[in-house]
Amino acid sequence: MVDSILQHIERPDDLRTLTDRELVALSTEIRARLVEVTSKRGGHLASSLGAVEIILALHRIYDFSVDRLVFDVGHQAYAHKLITGRNGCFDTLRTFEGICGFPRRDESRYDAHESGHAADSLSIACGLATARDLNGTDEEIVVLIGDAALSGGMAFEALNQIGHDQRNITIILNDNEMSISHNVGALSLYLGKARMSKSYTATRDAVEETLSRAGTVGRSLVRAGELAKSSFKKFFIPGMFFEDMGIKYFGPIDGHSHQILNDVLEKVQNVPGPVLIHAVTRKGQGYAPAEEQPELFHGVSPFDPQTGKVLERPNNGKSYTSIFANALVTEAEANPEIVAITAAMEDGTGLAAFKDRFEDRFFDVGIAEEHAVTLAAGLAIGGKLPVVAIYSTFLQRAFDQIVVNVALQKQHVVFCIDRGGLVGEDGPTHHGAFDLAYLRAIPHMRIIVPTCESDFRDALHTALSLTDGPVALRYPRATARPRADCGEWDEAQTLPYGKARLLREGGDVALLAVGRFVNTALEVADLLSEQGIKARVYNMLWVKPVDVEAVVGSCDTRLIVTLEDGSAIGGFGTAVLESLAPMSHPPVLTLGLPDEFIPHGAVEQLFKSIGLTAPQIAEKILTSLR
Repeated sequence: MVDSILQHIERPDDLRTLTDRELVALSTEIRARLVEVTSKRGGHLASSLGAVEIILALHRIYDFSVDRLVFDVGHQAYAHKLITGRNGCFDTLRTFEGICGFPRRDESRYDAHESGHAADSLSIACGLATARDLNGTDEEIVVLIGDAALSGGMAFEALNQIGHDQRNITIILNDNEMSISHNVGALSLYLGKARMSKSYTATRDAVEETLSRAGTVGRSLVRAGELAKSSFKKFFIPGMFFEDMGIKYFGPIDGHSHQILNDVLEKVQNVPGPVLIHAVTRKGQGYAPAEEQPELFHGVSPFDPQTGKVLERPNNGKSYTSIFANALVTEAEANPEIVAITAAMEDGTGLAAFKDRFEDRFFDVGIAEEHAVTLAAGLAIGGKLPVVAIYSTFLQRAFDQIVVNVALQKQHVVFCIDRGGLVGEDGPTHHGAFDLAYLRAIPHMRIIVPTCESDFRDALHTALSLTDGPVALRYPRATARPRADCGEWDEAQTLPYGKARLLREGGDVALLAVGRFVNTALEVADLLSEQGIKARVYNMLWVKPVDVEAVVGSCDTRLIVTLEDGSAIGGFGTAVLESLAPMSHPPVLTLGLPDEFIPHGAVEQLFKSIGLTAPQIAEKILTSLR
């Protein structure tokens, strides 16, 4: 049996004793380990497979117990975790109380920044480099950023300062032509030219050699060409973009060659000021299924490691994402003014179906949520009906744009907010905990939280039918569980504006619930009934405007309980309390996500850990009634 190299890597220092052949073997072992664990736990596989050699090279050259390695997003950091003392616990990846799928400062001294959102790494690195220079220390600051994240506006803002300040920062641009979906935009095309820049060098050398042999005139042209060299480069060498910003550019290089990576990293250590190494890699490298379907294996569910086939989960109904995809296409067929916008989430948000049907009305702006929202505002001013589909945790990056460019001007933009509430194994950077709270604070905003398939279809139809201001539909990463009161999937109806739906009568307790907690409220009502407590249950549907009539009408009970999968501070429960403030009312128990960042783990485990399962809620109610 061949001895495992990975098993002997207890700390990054151990990498420095390995030969090039051993590094290649270690890379293969690491990829096998990543496939082994993610096939059981799920995770961000393709990105991590593509960054193995870069991470090994960085840890051979730098000492990141002193130096700082800043990951952008961090979903490519699995190899980093394996060689920094976490191989032994890597099987707990993304499980409750196990290791996180992203860098965590409380997990390892080698994790410098708890990344989870794209395009923030360069700003963090700029801050670290500035602090270093103010402190008079000499640690190296290294950034690993993908080509997709580089398209984010904040990355350009940071590059602007990095180029101006001229502090020592090493930027590794991991160019795999992918984000979650295929990259879009001018920067993607620009980097594509850089990948082929060898043709420029060959052509330039051939031209200069020919002219030099052409006598006095030819040599004069060569000298003139030297004087115009920077102009020529600007036309033909994309790296000049970074050079012009004051950042020295090296590349493109093979991001899977240990020797090339080591040579370049050693050389740039002696180069003053900021440098950028353009490394070309392949997303999913070394695992054929991930190479063939990098979008699927970006964030993959458990799968068969031999075939790459994703394991089927119990079919408990349609996902909210798929319901949205079908409903939007139906609406767009009837209304040619509907356009759809997303920020590098074509597949994740379900808009691939819309793109297939209405390609000229679909816009993927890349990782640029602020631009996506402002683009929607412009489209609305231009007479179109924009639907912006973005995950909850990423939409919060565009809060200012929602306020100033959409709501202030009362533009009719529909926000379809996927992954609202707890998302599970991706953890606190990805939970959609705050959308209800921050959207409620915005004037002119309307918020609908559908519960089942027909609710959703009606909610989208209603949001599109409303005018004069923004509307948000908010839904979780889950299947839409059917309820007895939900109608059949038929032609969409317009929901009564700001009105809740009474699901069950009861005079002891009023349960006012939204979203996924409507079904939980019905379970709680059953449990209370066993204790002789009769609970009234409302599917509130509207968080803004809240149904004041239903809220005030609940004052004839002994206790009002609000249930939501969002921050209990400022969310739906707060809206209910605001409605009750001017009058006498029974006690109100507001149940939602607590004032803390919820860790990663299965959603059911997380709800149990914060006391929001049906039995736990029933016990809280019984305690309040005693």
